[in-house]
Amino acid sequence: MTSDIEIARAAKLKPIEEIGARLGVPAEALFRYGPHKAKIDLAWAGERAQNPRGKLILVTAINPTPAGEGKTTTTVGLGDALNRIGKKAAICLREPSLGPSFGMKGGAAGGGHSQVVPMEDINLHFTGDFHAIGAAHNLLAALIDNHLYWGNGLGIDHRRVAWRRAVDMNDRALRQIIVGLGGVANGFPREDGFDITVASEVMAIFCLSRNLADLQERLSRIVVAATRDRKPVTAGDLKADGAMTVLLKDALAPNLVQTIENNPAFVHGGPFANIAHGCNSVLATTTALGLADYVVTEAGFGADLGAEKFFDIKCRKAGLSPSAAVIVATVRALKMHGGVAKADLGRENVAAVEAGFSNLARHVENVRRFGVPPVVALNRFATDTPAEREAVVAGCRRLGVEAFDCSHWADGGAGAEGLARAVVDLAEGGSARFQPLYGDALPILDKIRTIATTLYGAADIAPDAKVTARAQELEKSGHGNLPVCMAKTQYSFSTDPDAKGAPTGHVVPVRELRLLAGAGFVVALCGDIMTMPGLPRVPASESIGLDAEGNVVGLF
Repeated sequence: MTSDIEIARAAKLKPIEEIGARLGVPAEALFRYGPHKAKIDLAWAGERAQNPRGKLILVTAINPTPAGEGKTTTTVGLGDALNRIGKKAAICLREPSLGPSFGMKGGAAGGGHSQVVPMEDINLHFTGDFHAIGAAHNLLAALIDNHLYWGNGLGIDHRRVAWRRAVDMNDRALRQIIVGLGGVANGFPREDGFDITVASEVMAIFCLSRNLADLQERLSRIVVAATRDRKPVTAGDLKADGAMTVLLKDALAPNLVQTIENNPAFVHGGPFANIAHGCNSVLATTTALGLADYVVTEAGFGADLGAEKFFDIKCRKAGLSPSAAVIVATVRALKMHGGVAKADLGRENVAAVEAGFSNLARHVENVRRFGVPPVVALNRFATDTPAEREAVVAGCRRLGVEAFDCSHWADGGAGAEGLARAVVDLAEGGSARFQPLYGDALPILDKIRTIATTLYGAADIAPDAKVTARAQELEKSGHGNLPVCMAKTQYSFSTDPDAKGAPTGHVVPVRELRLLAGAGFVVALCGDIMTMPGLPRVPASESIGLDAEGNVVGLF
């Protein structure tokens, strides 16, 4: 079977100026990074973002399994299909992190004949945005320790420095470290650690900022530490926000590339969805909405994480109102949710499909809670049988939602035309009545409880005593109106990654609350979730290299 990278390499790409012209972007507003990728001039993009007239379509999914779901592949296939049926459509994706690319997940540019290209560039350094975000993050870390070294005029308690360092790589050895060793010339020894760059508040701010002024104002609000009497110290107090903005000014311009079928794609920003809010940049989305009639975007992992944060954080903050949502499922993944081991997925098992359908059913119900009409994309695999696919379609019929058997991996946009027509019908029908799940005024712990009991099927939450005290502290300091960003395992509605299907009655442990004042939300760390992933026993990097002609091989 031809690999994704081989399919991508065989694609006939058009000059990026032609792709931009399809959206009305003039060549002079494009800053080329080679012939097939470019940044759109920030001022030009910002003007178009002021009038987001297009219809916004969210692509989300069931809880992921090792069998794969193909959410990004479906996003690309749907965008291509919309263009095939005569709609002016663009897609908006996140940039892949180097950590998963060299770790276990692999790349994130779609698959088969539904990919964004140039695939190798997008999955590796691309236009350097993540490096700029990491540099800005670590500049702030350096300025904190420098301030401590030179007299600590702000009175920072070095035991209460909250700002860790960041690197865009999975490296468990850096989760907890000691800095400042080696004597007085190297500063004050203290505990520190690294998060992966995609979990950085700078990444979250980057993806929620509308322009450079908004970016700098948000950066200035980052709370980096506290004094001995627990007064917050911000990046603005350290006078770090100006220099950080300088490092990010070029990166903030949206990136434009194309699909294999030469349709426009914005790939910009990339916060993780299990430890951050999991959406591409607001600026890229609103720019696309100002240029296209339909914009298809994705949110990371299953709808319990990505879609919930897309609705409750991104749409709330940016004033977006989605017209429809696509929930991606596969027969293989539903069988795993029904208790089938990965090694046995090749054998027909309709009973397991029906048992695992509970996971899809809850996601359908949850999306409807936000007032957004859903449709199901059944991403076809060669091992699916007609009886298994019909079990999914029949189950969806009982829920009152349409399900479409999609072959976009093999057939490109042509394999998702039925899905595209259904999306158009939903969007044009005007049935969407979008609203967030909870109001701003709800107390922080009640927001967490609402998400857990309403969307996860939980009986309650179990916050540590320090979490309850922290919630009260945040509300007293004026941050109680912020939305909550849930950080938990992506593999289950619960915090137990092995609890498949649609578990109920479980309790969600909340072990920490982190204020991201610049981004404008509070992160609730639940269960054993970590903000610095580790590499697997056999990392993907072992298979990645160059062939004799200098081409990248082994990348997804």
